[in-house]
Amino acid sequence: MVYLIFNEGYVATSGPQLRRDDLAGEAIRLGRVISTLMPDEPEAAGLLALMLLQHSRRDARTDAEGEVVLIGRQNRAQWHRDEIGGVALTQRALRMTRTPGRYALEAAIAAVHAQAAAAEDTDWWQIAALYEMLLSVSPSPMAALSRSVAVSMAQGPAAGLALADTIAAEGSLAHSHLLHATRADMLGRLGRSQEAAAAYRTAIEQAGNEAEGRLLQRKLADLTGPSQPRTTR
Repeated sequence: MVYLIFNEGYVATSGPQLRRDDLAGEAIRLGRVISTLMPDEPEAAGLLALMLLQHSRRDARTDAEGEVVLIGRQNRAQWHRDEIGGVALTQRALRMTRTPGRYALEAAIAAVHAQAAAAEDTDWWQIAALYEMLLSVSPSPMAALSRSVAVSMAQGPAAGLALADTIAAEGSLAHSHLLHATRADMLGRLGRSQEAAAAYRTAIEQAGNEAEGRLLQRKLADLTGPSQPRTTR
Protein backbone atom coordinates (compact mmCIF):
# COMPACT_ATOMS: atom_id res chain seq x y z
CA MET A 1 0.00 0.00 0.00
CA VAL A 2 2.82 2.40 0.81
CA TYR A 3 4.41 1.78 -2.58
CA LEU A 4 1.07 2.29 -4.32
CA ILE A 5 0.78 5.68 -2.62
CA PHE A 6 4.31 6.54 -3.71
CA ASN A 7 3.68 5.50 -7.30
CA GLU A 8 0.63 7.75 -7.51
CA GLY A 9 2.83 10.58 -6.32
CA TYR A 10 5.66 9.65 -8.68
CA VAL A 11 3.42 9.55 -11.77
CA ALA A 12 -0.19 10.60 -11.25
CA THR A 13 -2.62 8.32 -13.06
CA SER A 14 -4.57 11.32 -14.35
CA GLY A 15 -4.51 15.10 -14.41
CA PRO A 16 -2.29 17.78 -15.95
CA GLN A 17 0.76 17.33 -13.71
CA LEU A 18 3.24 14.49 -13.87
CA ARG A 19 3.73 14.07 -10.14
CA ARG A 20 2.23 14.72 -6.71
CA ASP A 21 5.05 15.38 -4.28
CA ASP A 22 2.67 15.44 -1.29
CA LEU A 23 1.76 11.79 -1.83
CA ALA A 24 5.35 10.75 -2.51
CA GLY A 25 6.52 12.53 0.63
CA GLU A 26 3.83 10.88 2.76
CA ALA A 27 4.78 7.46 1.40
CA ILE A 28 8.40 8.10 2.31
CA ARG A 29 7.36 9.14 5.83
CA LEU A 30 5.41 5.90 6.21
CA GLY A 31 8.35 3.97 4.78
CA ARG A 32 10.62 5.43 7.46
CA VAL A 33 8.13 4.37 10.14
CA ILE A 34 7.99 0.82 8.79
CA SER A 35 11.78 0.62 8.51
CA THR A 36 12.13 1.83 12.13
CA LEU A 37 9.58 -0.71 13.38
CA MET A 38 11.16 -3.53 11.33
CA PRO A 39 14.92 -2.82 11.44
CA ASP A 40 15.87 -6.37 10.48
CA GLU A 41 13.48 -6.63 7.51
CA PRO A 42 15.47 -6.21 4.26
CA GLU A 43 12.40 -5.38 2.19
CA ALA A 44 11.47 -2.53 4.53
CA ALA A 45 14.93 -1.05 3.99
CA GLY A 46 14.71 -1.82 0.28
CA LEU A 47 11.37 -0.06 -0.14
CA LEU A 48 12.55 3.05 1.69
CA ALA A 49 15.76 3.11 -0.35
CA LEU A 50 13.80 2.75 -3.60
CA MET A 51 11.45 5.61 -2.77
CA LEU A 52 14.29 7.89 -1.67
CA LEU A 53 16.26 7.22 -4.84
CA GLN A 54 13.28 7.77 -7.13
CA HIS A 55 12.09 10.88 -5.29
CA SER A 56 15.58 12.39 -5.31
CA ARG A 57 15.15 13.17 -9.03
CA ARG A 58 11.80 14.97 -8.68
CA ASP A 59 12.94 18.50 -9.58
CA ALA A 60 14.76 17.31 -12.69
CA ARG A 61 11.85 15.22 -14.00
CA THR A 62 9.91 18.24 -15.25
CA ASP A 63 10.97 21.56 -16.77
CA ALA A 64 9.82 25.07 -15.84
CA GLU A 65 6.58 24.56 -17.80
CA GLY A 66 5.85 21.24 -16.09
CA GLU A 67 6.75 19.17 -19.14
CA VAL A 68 8.31 15.73 -18.69
CA VAL A 69 12.11 15.43 -18.90
CA LEU A 70 13.28 11.83 -19.35
CA ILE A 71 16.19 10.58 -17.26
CA GLY A 72 18.66 10.72 -20.14
CA ARG A 73 18.12 14.48 -20.49
CA GLN A 74 17.76 15.43 -16.83
CA ASN A 75 20.05 17.99 -15.22
CA ARG A 76 21.67 15.80 -12.59
CA ALA A 77 22.77 18.85 -10.62
CA GLN A 78 19.08 19.16 -9.66
CA TRP A 79 19.00 15.72 -8.08
CA HIS A 80 18.74 15.87 -4.30
CA ARG A 81 22.05 14.35 -3.33
CA ASP A 82 21.08 14.02 0.32
CA GLU A 83 18.34 11.60 -0.73
CA ILE A 84 20.74 9.72 -3.00
CA GLY A 85 21.95 8.44 0.39
CA GLY A 86 19.44 5.77 -0.52
CA VAL A 87 22.39 4.04 -2.21
CA ALA A 88 23.86 3.19 1.20
CA LEU A 89 20.45 2.01 2.39
CA THR A 90 20.17 -0.17 -0.71
CA GLN A 91 23.53 -1.77 0.05
CA ARG A 92 22.36 -2.43 3.60
CA ALA A 93 19.18 -4.09 2.35
CA LEU A 94 21.17 -6.30 -0.01
CA ARG A 95 23.58 -7.35 2.75
CA MET A 96 20.73 -8.40 5.04
CA THR A 97 19.73 -11.43 2.96
CA ARG A 98 21.18 -13.95 0.54
CA THR A 99 18.09 -13.70 -1.65
CA PRO A 100 17.17 -10.04 -2.25
CA GLY A 101 13.48 -9.30 -2.64
CA ARG A 102 11.62 -7.15 -5.10
CA TYR A 103 12.12 -3.80 -3.39
CA ALA A 104 15.81 -4.31 -2.70
CA LEU A 105 16.40 -5.24 -6.34
CA GLU A 106 14.38 -2.31 -7.66
CA ALA A 107 16.36 -0.06 -5.32
CA ALA A 108 19.58 -1.56 -6.70
CA ILE A 109 18.44 -0.64 -10.21
CA ALA A 110 17.65 2.92 -9.12
CA ALA A 111 21.05 3.09 -7.40
CA VAL A 112 22.84 2.29 -10.66
CA HIS A 113 21.12 5.27 -12.25
CA ALA A 114 21.91 7.45 -9.23
CA GLN A 115 25.61 6.61 -9.34
CA ALA A 116 26.02 7.54 -13.03
CA ALA A 117 27.52 11.02 -13.24
CA ALA A 118 26.05 11.42 -16.74
CA ALA A 119 23.46 9.52 -18.74
CA GLU A 120 26.12 8.02 -21.00
CA ASP A 121 27.87 6.56 -17.93
CA THR A 122 24.85 4.41 -17.03
CA ASP A 123 25.76 0.73 -16.70
CA TRP A 124 22.89 -0.72 -18.75
CA TRP A 125 24.41 -4.20 -18.69
CA GLN A 126 24.21 -4.23 -14.89
CA ILE A 127 20.65 -2.88 -14.98
CA ALA A 128 19.61 -5.60 -17.44
CA ALA A 129 21.16 -8.24 -15.16
CA LEU A 130 19.33 -6.83 -12.14
CA TYR A 131 16.05 -6.99 -14.03
CA GLU A 132 16.79 -10.65 -14.77
CA MET A 133 17.12 -11.23 -11.04
CA LEU A 134 13.96 -9.25 -10.36
CA LEU A 135 11.98 -11.33 -12.83
CA SER A 136 13.12 -14.51 -11.10
CA VAL A 137 11.96 -13.17 -7.73
CA SER A 138 8.87 -11.19 -8.71
CA PRO A 139 7.86 -11.79 -12.33
CA SER A 140 5.59 -9.16 -13.88
CA PRO A 141 4.92 -7.79 -17.38
CA MET A 142 6.13 -4.31 -16.34
CA ALA A 143 9.43 -5.67 -15.04
CA ALA A 144 9.84 -7.58 -18.29
CA LEU A 145 9.13 -4.39 -20.25
CA SER A 146 11.69 -2.48 -18.20
CA ARG A 147 14.21 -5.23 -18.88
CA SER A 148 13.56 -4.84 -22.62
CA VAL A 149 14.48 -1.15 -22.30
CA ALA A 150 17.71 -1.98 -20.48
CA VAL A 151 18.58 -4.62 -23.08
CA SER A 152 17.89 -2.14 -25.89
CA MET A 153 20.34 0.28 -24.32
CA ALA A 154 22.98 -2.36 -23.64
CA GLN A 155 22.70 -4.51 -26.78
CA GLY A 156 20.84 -2.30 -29.25
CA PRO A 157 17.20 -1.58 -30.14
CA ALA A 158 16.71 -4.78 -32.15
CA ALA A 159 17.42 -6.94 -29.10
CA GLY A 160 15.12 -4.85 -26.93
CA LEU A 161 12.34 -4.80 -29.51
CA ALA A 162 12.35 -8.60 -29.75
CA LEU A 163 11.63 -8.75 -26.01
CA ALA A 164 9.01 -5.99 -26.17
CA ASP A 165 7.28 -7.71 -29.09
CA THR A 166 7.05 -10.91 -27.05
CA ILE A 167 5.36 -8.97 -24.24
CA ALA A 168 3.00 -7.36 -26.76
CA ALA A 169 2.07 -10.77 -28.17
CA GLU A 170 1.16 -12.01 -24.69
CA GLY A 171 -1.43 -9.23 -24.45
CA SER A 172 -1.06 -8.45 -20.74
CA LEU A 173 0.01 -4.85 -21.42
CA ALA A 174 -2.18 -4.25 -24.46
CA HIS A 175 -3.81 -1.24 -22.78
CA SER A 176 -0.63 0.21 -21.28
CA HIS A 177 0.72 3.30 -23.00
CA LEU A 178 4.16 2.36 -21.69
CA LEU A 179 4.34 -0.76 -23.88
CA HIS A 180 3.45 1.15 -27.03
CA ALA A 181 5.73 4.05 -26.16
CA THR A 182 8.61 1.65 -25.54
CA ARG A 183 8.06 -0.11 -28.86
CA ALA A 184 7.76 3.26 -30.61
CA ASP A 185 11.12 4.40 -29.27
CA MET A 186 12.87 1.21 -30.34
CA LEU A 187 11.22 1.20 -33.76
CA GLY A 188 12.27 4.81 -34.27
CA ARG A 189 15.86 4.00 -33.34
CA LEU A 190 15.78 1.24 -35.95
CA GLY A 191 14.57 3.66 -38.61
CA ARG A 192 11.12 2.07 -38.88
CA SER A 193 9.40 5.44 -38.71
CA GLN A 194 5.90 4.52 -39.89
CA GLU A 195 5.59 1.68 -37.37
CA ALA A 196 7.02 3.92 -34.67
CA ALA A 197 4.49 6.66 -35.45
CA ALA A 198 1.61 4.20 -35.24
CA ALA A 199 2.85 2.96 -31.87
CA TYR A 200 3.17 6.53 -30.58
CA ARG A 201 -0.41 7.30 -31.66
CA THR A 202 -1.66 4.28 -29.72
CA ALA A 203 0.38 5.31 -26.69
CA ILE A 204 -1.06 8.84 -26.84
CA GLU A 205 -4.60 7.47 -26.91
CA GLN A 206 -3.95 5.34 -23.83
CA ALA A 207 -1.96 7.81 -21.70
CA GLY A 208 -3.99 8.94 -18.71
CA ASN A 209 -1.54 11.53 -17.42
CA GLU A 210 -1.67 14.69 -19.53
CA ALA A 211 2.02 15.51 -19.07
CA GLU A 212 2.99 12.06 -20.35
CA GLY A 213 0.56 12.50 -23.25
CA ARG A 214 2.22 15.77 -24.23
CA LEU A 215 5.65 14.13 -24.11
CA LEU A 216 4.45 11.41 -26.48
CA GLN A 217 2.96 14.02 -28.80
CA ARG A 218 6.33 15.78 -28.96
CA LYS A 219 8.07 12.52 -29.72
CA LEU A 220 5.59 11.79 -32.49
CA ALA A 221 6.07 15.29 -33.91
CA ASP A 222 9.87 14.87 -33.85
CA LEU A 223 9.51 11.56 -35.65
CA THR A 224 7.10 12.65 -38.36
CA GLY A 225 8.64 16.06 -38.99
CA PRO A 226 7.02 19.46 -39.54
CA SER A 227 5.52 18.43 -42.87
CA GLN A 228 3.35 15.78 -41.23
CA PRO A 229 0.11 16.44 -39.31
CA ARG A 230 0.48 16.24 -35.56
CA THR A 231 -1.74 13.94 -33.58
CA THR A 232 -3.55 15.47 -30.61
CA ARG A 233 -5.19 13.80 -27.66
